[in-house]
Amino acid sequence: MTDLNGSKTEKNLREAFAGESQANRTYLAFAQKAEQDGHPQVAKLFRAAAEAETVHAHAHLRALQGVGDTAANLREAVNGETHEFESMYPQMIADAEKEGLGEALRSFRYANEVEKVHAGLYRRALDALGSNRTTDYYVCRVCGNTIEGEPDGPCAVCAAAAQAFYLVD
Repeated sequence: MTDLNGSKTEKNLREAFAGESQANRTYLAFAQKAEQDGHPQVAKLFRAAAEAETVHAHAHLRALQGVGDTAANLREAVNGETHEFESMYPQMIADAEKEGLGEALRSFRYANEVEKVHAGLYRRALDALGSNRTTDYYVCRVCGNTIEGEPDGPCAVCAAAAQAFYLVD
C-alpha cells in the first residue's frame, strides 16, 4: 500500500475524483434535458460520457485507497452523511436564508433531512450486516428521501405523493 498521506498526488486524486463525480451527475442531468428536448442521440452521448466519468472517478478512488470492506464502507458512509446534516447543510441553510434564496434553501433543507435518513439506513445496514436481511428501497423524485419498502403515503420530507417514489434496483 502506497502512502499518499499529504502528498500533492493525494490532493490531485481528491480533486480529480470530485471533478469526475461532478461531471457524471452534470452529464446525466444534461442527458435528461436532451431527452426532454427531443434529442435522443445527444442524450445517449451524455449518458456514455457520464459512464466514462464514473470509470475515471472509481479509478481515482481506488488509487486513494478509498474503498474498504463493506463494514468499513458503511461506517464511512455514516460519518459522511452525519457530517453533512450536522455541519455542512446547516451552514448552507443559514446562508440561503440570509440571502433570501428560496430555491437553494429548499434544496438544502431537503438534502439535510434526507442525509439524516441515509445515516440511519447505513447504521441499520451495518447492524444487520451478514444477516441476509433483504428489503427494497424507494427514492422520492422530488427530494431524494429514501425509504425501506413501498411508500404507503406522501413523502415524509417534502409531502410529494407516494407516486413520486421509484424502486431502486
